[in-house]
Amino acid sequence: MAASGSPPPKAPRNLFAEQAANRRTTWLLIAAFVAFLAFLGFGFDLFVLGYDATRRGAGPIPLAAALATLVGAVSAWSGYRFGDRAVLAASGARPVRTDDPNGRVLMNVVTEMAIASGLPMPKVYVLDDPDPNAFATGRDPAHASIAVTSGLLMAMSRDELQGVIAHEMSHVRNYDIRTMTVVAALLGAVLLISDWASRVRLDRRGRSRDDDRGVSGGLGILIFVVWLAAIVLAPLIGQLLATAVSRSREYLADASGAELTRNPLGLANALRKLQAATAPTVKVHRGTAHLCITDPLERRVNEKEGALADAFATHPPIEDRIARLEAMAYQG
Repeated sequence: MAASGSPPPKAPRNLFAEQAANRRTTWLLIAAFVAFLAFLGFGFDLFVLGYDATRRGAGPIPLAAALATLVGAVSAWSGYRFGDRAVLAASGARPVRTDDPNGRVLMNVVTEMAIASGLPMPKVYVLDDPDPNAFATGRDPAHASIAVTSGLLMAMSRDELQGVIAHEMSHVRNYDIRTMTVVAALLGAVLLISDWASRVRLDRRGRSRDDDRGVSGGLGILIFVVWLAAIVLAPLIGQLLATAVSRSREYLADASGAELTRNPLGLANALRKLQAATAPTVKVHRGTAHLCITDPLERRVNEKEGALADAFATHPPIEDRIARLEAMAYQG
């Protein structure tokens, strides 16, 4: 029985339910991103190009809206199919070298965790970066890749490395990698469209009232204000959508990784070393920061709790993650 005042124990997670939930999340996020891009394009048609469907000779489809929607759809598809390659190429990842002692240990550990999880062997890469970190990417377990930094291989004991790899294999098993890779691609599309729209000089003073029929009145002003705010806030809104799927997945991957290794303290000790490494992981860019086991940008918001952290942090506080893992180790 739980002690008085303590929170009730959480119901165990069902792996298949988690996978199904992640698939739904992926499609909902794609729909949200594409709709947001379509709105940015539609506002460009209305307020910059003066689109009015009622005007004689006007095309039936707003051009910028159609283009923005197409960019979003193509980004979603390419992120799903090729996002892992883009992430690996952008970070300068290279295939692991088995003639290197650290590389052989890494391959052995990944093989062990693939067997323990019942998944196909992922491709394994190394980033030549002294800061310890790791991430997984790919659209499904059959097309998964795991990348670690050279700093991680130097810093971790075998048990700690096993904990990190088990964490990443859990992301693969739970289909987190599909969701987060697609989000990374769509976030890039949002930033592209936002930059494109913000570079255009908005000058509506010379347009006649007849040319302004499609957006006149209070509704037109409201749409214009919302669209202008969307352009300015597009990078922030895109980042909020990205962080929405990342933070809670880290807790689940920690717990699932501890289940694979049967050694929660291995990952707990690894996280403690990752916390002590305060330099940023320069090989990992902002758009893919949410893929890593710890924040490669070393932002202080990731060590906080509350609404601000929930909105902007890509990772939960490491101290909290360590405490949860240690609690698992000392149960019973």
